[in-house]
Amino acid sequence: MKRKQLHNLILLVFFAALFTELWMSKLISDSRLKRLSEDTVQTQEYRAQEISEELLLSIREEKNPSMEAGLYLLESKFGYQTFPHPFSKKTFANLKDRWKNQKGWETYQTYTKAIWDDLMYFPIPESTTDKKMTVTFTDSWMSERTYGGKRGHEGTDIMATCNVTGIYPIVSMTDGIVRSKGWLEKGGYRIGIEAPLGAYFYYAHLDSYANIEIGDKIRAGELLGFMGNTGYGEEGTAGKFPVHLHVGVYIYPKEQETSVNPYWLLRYLENRKVKCAYSYGDIK
Repeated sequence: MKRKQLHNLILLVFFAALFTELWMSKLISDSRLKRLSEDTVQTQEYRAQEISEELLLSIREEKNPSMEAGLYLLESKFGYQTFPHPFSKKTFANLKDRWKNQKGWETYQTYTKAIWDDLMYFPIPESTTDKKMTVTFTDSWMSERTYGGKRGHEGTDIMATCNVTGIYPIVSMTDGIVRSKGWLEKGGYRIGIEAPLGAYFYYAHLDSYANIEIGDKIRAGELLGFMGNTGYGEEGTAGKFPVHLHVGVYIYPKEQETSVNPYWLLRYLENRKVKCAYSYGDIK
């Protein structure tokens, strides 16, 4: 083969490979963009809010983490794939430029902001007087529950390591307005706060309430009541399960109540705790 022919063949192979790489890159990019629509926030994948430890570290000091969380979910196929970029401000700025003109972006951002950007405090304060008064929680999203019929668990349970009622204070995770208060068969004594950006934060199985009523304005960190084990029966039923706080988070796209997984929201807040004095010795 003549040198010129060999040179042309090499060029042909090079450009074919380059074209293939560009075509595959565009195909992958187009596939990612199809993840976004007006209905994305109602999908099971979005509702699970499955983020990674790496993203958590990236957003932990952010006051408004919704942009990075929302872009991470889109780019990682809602947590089912590895995030294909470095975690940096530049990365997320470039990703925003990629997504912001896509149909459904405004709706997606509206609800992602509602879920993430009103968050201020973890709902259980840190005790300054009794280090044994701690809590634990795991990702139990959609785990099976059977009381009243088989269903998925639409929240996160924060478990008391000291299994006593009426001691652990519960504070609001956000500013907001009290929209519900009182007994529910499955939730026991519960309270619901509508946050400024529209998400509804639900706190269930309380032992008792603070002096607040429906319609009251609440500040983040304000006392709502005390952790208990109420529910699963007629009003006043208690003791059917260990002491814990059930946290639920709801949004309302197309006026449809839609639950989202609070687990990573709580992980984001676990280093943001109000400090107050309470202890096992407070039991009367």
